[in-house]
Amino acid sequence: MRVTVHLDSFDRLDPAAYAIIWIDTEAKKWSREGHAGVNLPEWGQCRRTAEGTSLLASEGQREVCTVDGLDLQASVGPFEGESGRARWNPRMNAEPLEGRWHVQCVDESVPDPEDGLFADEA
Repeated sequence: MRVTVHLDSFDRLDPAAYAIIWIDTEAKKWSREGHAGVNLPEWGQCRRTAEGTSLLASEGQREVCTVDGLDLQASVGPFEGESGRARWNPRMNAEPLEGRWHVQCVDESVPDPEDGLFADEA
């Protein structure tokens, strides 16, 4: 399954800051599809947490954002329109900035790409 998530409302960072990410729930990876006002890596891994899902940078495995309430392994969901709190981690040892997230699209088809999506795939 592929899930497109919109992250925004990071007002302390920039009132117009946003990021759109695409999550591959089977590979447990995400990629950046669009962004402005946030310094988001191109891709990384997803990790399940007690709060929801953490987005980790591809290099160094640093947590860049926590998407509270988004459980990619739940038996039901995620669903379009689902939303919750996002915590952006702009720098190491800095207090996270709160924002919001919502699911824009859920694609349950099985992708068969011509080329690998992520840089670590051979």
